[in-house]
Amino acid sequence: MPIKGKPNSLDIAHLAGVSQATVSRALRGHPAVNRATRERVLAVARQLNYTVDKNASNLRTQQSGTLALLLFEDPTVDDSNINPFFHSMLGSITRVCAQRGYDLLISFQQLSRDWHADYEDCHKADGLILLGYGDYREYRSRLEALVAQGTHFVRWGAVLEDQPGISIGGDNHAGGAAAARHLLALGRRRIGFLGHASQGAPEFLERYQGYAAALREAGLVADPLLQADAISTEQAGREAAELVLERGARVDALVCASDLIAIGALRALQARGLRVPDDVALTGYDDIPMAQFTTPALTSVQQDTKRAGELLVDTLLKMVQGEAMAPIKLAPQLVVRQSCGVSQAPARSPATVTTLPAHGRRPSRGARH
Repeated sequence: MPIKGKPNSLDIAHLAGVSQATVSRALRGHPAVNRATRERVLAVARQLNYTVDKNASNLRTQQSGTLALLLFEDPTVDDSNINPFFHSMLGSITRVCAQRGYDLLISFQQLSRDWHADYEDCHKADGLILLGYGDYREYRSRLEALVAQGTHFVRWGAVLEDQPGISIGGDNHAGGAAAARHLLALGRRRIGFLGHASQGAPEFLERYQGYAAALREAGLVADPLLQADAISTEQAGREAAELVLERGARVDALVCASDLIAIGALRALQARGLRVPDDVALTGYDDIPMAQFTTPALTSVQQDTKRAGELLVDTLLKMVQGEAMAPIKLAPQLVVRQSCGVSQAPARSPATVTTLPAHGRRPSRGARH
């Protein structure tokens, strides 16, 4: 059918066989529109040389068409102040925002009293994605302030009971247990843990709890002499491993709460003349790119950062549209490399998504990055 004059969304709706509202959502990249419908609408729009007036659209919806990604500054060996775990997640978030037709504003979190006021309150962004947070006991009050303000936000972090707002995170308990079970299957029995096991670092605490549960399954008890606190830096990992060694207790494996901690521990072990994995086997967590290039290459618990980025963006967009959302946990996967004495990594399977009730409790039965 020939179109007279400038094409509009009604013309697209007629040709695509959908409603005008569906056309509007598809052109905005709203996740409620399935891929086949979106592609059909976009194909018709291209056929008609239809372009969206973004400014006019934003005025109609009273939305900015922008999301804000706020990063917590972490200590790093370079000037980035960004935990390397978040690098690939940043790429995923950026790509998904572009696919959904949203701009992305990236900034470090300013932890002033009214840090949220510069974003949604001033219409700079329709919602916030939060990555990292320091000590969760101090950070929680800021999340509570966002909830009280009515700000749309979603964060990457531990999925906790009664937490403020919506979190998407990995199943840290399962990841810590998987690392410990693998070491137990290799015959290791004196297995330590490096990383803060406290309420201030809930991801690390959950990984420790998973490690301890796996030891109990094997009839063993986590030895406090083999545990040392560490933040997620190489230096902290080195110091924690040295502390465990200085205590004089026998250790034949270490489960580390992050890859950076594990890399620091590897340096400490090698400096003492200990062989990895012959004398002490080692696992990390996050599977950052560096894990593949240590000597020996590091066994690590992998988190699906690509899927995480997709879920963070789509969950936030649904919240902006008024939908009630629930926390989500992503299943991790152990990637086995030479630091545990295995030369080949197993085939990888995609992460499983487990959606929890809105209050964060597990159905029926009854974190740092």
